[in-house]
Amino acid sequence: MMSKAEATVLINHAVGLHARPSVKFTKLAKTFPARIEMALAADGPWIDAKSIVKVMATKAPKGTELHLRAEGEHARQAIEALVALVDRDFDESDVHAQSA
Repeated sequence: MMSKAEATVLINHAVGLHARPSVKFTKLAKTFPARIEMALAADGPWIDAKSIVKVMATKAPKGTELHLRAEGEHARQAIEALVALVDRDFDESDVHAQSA
C-alpha cells in the first residue's frame, strides 16, 4: 500500500533555508525510502527534497511557508520528521543569538 502525507511548516530560522539548514534537511529526507518533495507555494513548483542543490536553490527566507509532501514507504514518518526539524529551527538555536 502506498501511503501519502503532506504538511506545511513555517521557516523561523534566522537565515532561512541556506547551506547548513539545507544540508540537515536533505540528509534527514534521504533517511526515508519515500519520495519527498517540497515547494514554496501550495501549487508548486515541487522539487526533490533529497536534492541539496535544488533545496539550496530555493533560498527560502525566514517566514516562508514550506509545503512538504511524501509518497511511498514511511511517507507520514518522513513528513513528521522534517516538520519537527524545521520547528526545532534545524537544531541551530544555539548557533545564533535569539532576538527577544
